[in-house]
Amino acid sequence: MSSPVPDDGVRSRQRQLAGDLRALILSGDIAPGARLPTTAELTRRYGVNNMSVTRAIAILKAEGLVEGQRGRAVLATHRRPTVVRAAHYADPPAPSEPYPWITDNAAQGRSGSSRLIEVGERPGTAQVAAAFGLTPGEAVVVRHQVLLLDEQPAELVWTHYPVDIARGTVLAQNRRIKGGSPAALAALGHPLRNAVDQVAARFATVAEFVALQLPEDVPVLRQFRVAFDDSGRAVEATIMIKSAQHYEVQYDLPESR
Repeated sequence: MSSPVPDDGVRSRQRQLAGDLRALILSGDIAPGARLPTTAELTRRYGVNNMSVTRAIAILKAEGLVEGQRGRAVLATHRRPTVVRAAHYADPPAPSEPYPWITDNAAQGRSGSSRLIEVGERPGTAQVAAAFGLTPGEAVVVRHQVLLLDEQPAELVWTHYPVDIARGTVLAQNRRIKGGSPAALAALGHPLRNAVDQVAARFATVAEFVALQLPEDVPVLRQFRVAFDDSGRAVEATIMIKSAQHYEVQYDLPESR
């Protein structure tokens, strides 16, 4: 951390400094509980003024990555992004067992929960329609929910189903599904066998920014997942908007031959 922050000509100096410090915290080079350099050290090392340092620290405090009070040492917190596996939970949980997303977070010391927002038939977007082989605008069943980590909104989820599969079933009812959607699809004769993910990073829309209560400088991960049944038919298409401050995505690669 000895080089000045280069001026990228776009972001403010405090955002550039916050970006450098964020990277060091998330990589573990500034360990949980460790003291950040003082304001004087940061102004000297990064070639910025006191106000830029103060504002950079405020950005990191809003993200929950550091804590401290004026005039006292600023420490890196123990909050780190939750690691989520880029694997489809195709197997329903055992009876009385919570959904794997909840147990996976519990194993990482986080409290996971979900809140159902709305269920109904809506015109399919171009991407969802293409996944199902429909014309854009054709009706699909949509289940919209928000996922929370430690009671904070962390992810927005829209799960879509073809109407010929979901209409009149539990998938179209405005209530939680016992065992989750994999169990419901299996009961309807469409057990999930594999899925394909597309993941992109971008800045949040206004609605996403408000719903996820995002700090100002945090992007989102957009994950689009299409799940297929035994016959190879696409039966579920899910759009997930994840707050990047809460998540890291883990990919398990197959063994080399």
